[in-house]
Amino acid sequence: MIQGLAILSASFILGMWTGELLGTLLGIKANVGGVGFAMIFLILAKEFLTRKGWWKSEFEFGIEFWNKLYIPVVIAMAASLNVKAAISSGTLAIFAGILPVLLAFCVFHYLVKSFKAA
Repeated sequence: MIQGLAILSASFILGMWTGELLGTLLGIKANVGGVGFAMIFLILAKEFLTRKGWWKSEFEFGIEFWNKLYIPVVIAMAASLNVKAAISSGTLAIFAGILPVLLAFCVFHYLVKSFKAA
């Protein structure tokens, strides 16, 4: 379990560093794709360790533990950032967020009705 967390942590640190470096190279004061790079590094590390025969089933447990927590945490963080950005951007941004949600509810309602009738 600890080895899996170590691989995950190393991938995350390398990904964040790469995202910061890319942001600096592009002249942006932000992390550009750090989480995506971290995922790529994790995939590459797993492939490398598997090909060398060093990948153990214990590694999976440490990675799976954080895998179950990762999606809800990232979605919650992104949602809170989107709401803050929309409120600070003004009325148009708020309506641009509300309109697709209402449209999705209408489409979903229509789909449910059409599948019940069939």
